Parts: sequence; C-alpha cells; structure tokens
Amino acid sequence: MASEATQKVGRDDAALASEEDNSTTHVLVVDDDARLRRLLQRYLKENGFRVTGAASAAEARQALGFMLPDALVLDVTMPGEDGLELTKSLRGQGLDIPILLLTARGEAEDRITGLEAGADDYLGKPFEPRELLLRLKAHLRKHAPPPPSDNLRIVRLGTLEFDPNRGILSGPEGVVHLTGGEAALLAVLSRHPNEVLSREDIANALDMAEIGERAVDVQVTRLRRRIEVDPREPRYLHTLRGKGYMLKPGI
Repeated sequence: MASEATQKVGRDDAALASEEDNSTTHVLVVDDDARLRRLLQRYLKENGFRVTGAASAAEARQALGFMLPDALVLDVTMPGEDGLELTKSLRGQGLDIPILLLTARGEAEDRITGLEAGADDYLGKPFEPRELLLRLKAHLRKHAPPPPSDNLRIVRLGTLEFDPNRGILSGPEGVVHLTGGEAALLAVLSRHPNEVLSREDIANALDMAEIGERAVDVQVTRLRRRIEVDPREPRYLHTLRGKGYMLKPGI
C-alpha cells in the first residue's frame, strides 16, 4: 500500500526546503507503517521541520501528553483507535492545530468523512510528498494569526464576539476554540456581513475547490455548532437555497 508513496518520499527536494524556515514548527506524524513513518519524518526534517513519530493513536496520545505540536499528519487506517476516531476525539478536547489525514481511500465521500471528523485536509495514498508539504504549509498559514487590519470590525453574534483581525471567537466564558477551517470560514463570512456568498466563492476562498462544494456545507455545519444556540434553527449563519450562505451579525 505504501510502496509508491515511500519511493516518492525518498526524493530530494532541496529547493522547497530553502523557500522558508520551518525550524520552529513541530509536526507529529502518526502511522503504523514504520517505513513510511520514518521516511515522512526524514522528508519533513530535510525541509526544516522538527518531527516526532508515533506508531499508533495510543502513542500519539502519550506524545500529546507532554508536548503540543504545530500540526498533526495522521494515517486513517490503524489497528485499535483509527485516525478518524482520534481526530474526532482530539477536536472534542479543543485541539485546534492543523490535522492532515493520510489514507489509501481517496474517494470524495471519504474526504467528506474526514472533514466531518474535524480534519483540515485529506490526502490519498500513494501521494506526492511535495503536495503534502505544500498543503501542510498552507494549513499552518491558515492557523497563524492574521495580520492586523484597521478595516475589519468586531462581529457580534449574540453573546459571542469574533475578531477578524486576530481570528478569535470569544464569549462570556472566554475564548471559544475554533479549528483552522472554522476560523477561516467565519473570517470569510465576516468580511461580507449580510451578503450572500456562493458555495463556489467560499470554496475558492478556503482553498477547498479541489475537494468540492459539499466540503463547504460540512464546515458550515461545524461552525453553526460553535455560534448558534440551536444549529437546526440558525439565527446568524443562514442558508439561502440555491444561492449560498449569509452571515447576519446581531445581538
């Protein structure tokens, strides 16, 4: 299953390594395939990342008990707790780092399942390591605090406030943890309050065009769970059938 991927991982890609310095960025790679795991670790290290490896979800949980990585690259099919279950559990605990899933199943429906579990991206095996690297960097940029801007105002959503300048949602009990995808979606919608945005426009803004517009629906469903009192009767994030979505701030 991993032979073609491992061969590709072994390629030298010094040009990409020189593009930026990732030496302070720590990635946790979780895969029960020891050869692929080692090769991924070596490839990411060659491109400037600090890397820790784990052979199972249990080992990953042990590692997360004493360190917080900047991103997680996670195999879906593993003995015991699989990657989807681990992703869902970590998101439920409030972990908001980028999570990229790796799997031999690359169908669109499988990708949607991964997004529903809380992953940021889904890469089918065999994969091109350069693509993994580029996607990883893209999601790390999404999770990074946005540059300050005087043009974006605080958005009120009932008792919640979203600061588009910092990508932070807060309420009476403090900060509400959002995944990178949720924060990116809310930021896009906040830039166009009371305007209808098509699924295509949102997908392009979130770099989801390749996955498909249904991935936008998944992110909207997840975001509603964060900002709506009753997600089934949304007050702020509205669906306009056949047109798209609209954010209507209010108290």
